Amino acid sequence: MKLAIAGASGRMGQMLIEAALAQPDLTIVAALDRAGTPLLGHDCAELMGRATGVQVTSDLASLQGADVLIDFTRPEATLAHLSACTAAGVKMVIGTTGFDDAGRRAIAAAGERIAIVFAPNMSVGVNATFKLIELATRMLNDGYDIEIIEAHHRHKVDAPSGTALKMGEVAAAALGRPLKDIAVYAREGHTGERKPGTIGFATVRGGDIVGDHTVMYAGAGERIEITHRSSSRQAYASGSLRAARFLADRATGLYDMFDVLGFSR
Repeated sequence: MKLAIAGASGRMGQMLIEAALAQPDLTIVAALDRAGTPLLGHDCAELMGRATGVQVTSDLASLQGADVLIDFTRPEATLAHLSACTAAGVKMVIGTTGFDDAGRRAIAAAGERIAIVFAPNMSVGVNATFKLIELATRMLNDGYDIEIIEAHHRHKVDAPSGTALKMGEVAAAALGRPLKDIAVYAREGHTGERKPGTIGFATVRGGDIVGDHTVMYAGAGERIEITHRSSSRQAYASGSLRAARFLADRATGLYDMFDVLGFSR
């Protein structure tokens, strides 16, 4: 399979390149990044002391030879890549978060023309955690308050994280409610008592935290917590490559990691 990597000079991009180079069935044919990036024009694996013959470029025409583009960038960049991939018939694995409703609709529409895996978190462990949240919420749906706490590095630009929002969506669905109707994203000042049936979110930003997520079920006399902590981006990279392989025999459609892992009903 021929891969293109977006955001090639970033932390996640470099992890994806390193992970792909270790796989005998995968070949990197394109490495994209924005204009002005210091690595532009250099070998995409130069920072690892390796040579691939693939230079980092901002030219979207380089996607022409790829089977799949793996994209962990920003919403505006991903949507530009989405347009180019749709035109070129290149499939996509999208791990970018922070899309608004219009961006999500654009991805869904593109899924009618190309195959896409779109998920807020590509880690197999995180997606197993989603299933645990679904089960726990169904069991603890009366008398327990749900709070979601997430922590990331100082450079993350969106909050709550896409993973935290997905956790909220999974819990809300298990309660039979849309998340938008019961989410509480901020508390400040005199807030009054907690409204039953809501799902609260708390965000921490600092240092080099890769990603910590906890869903807390607080009841009378007890508290249950489901926690996932990432110590490196390797799990995201491995899951992304698994998602790319999943797309090999699919021409169109919008999928998520539950589809990739066989969790979907």
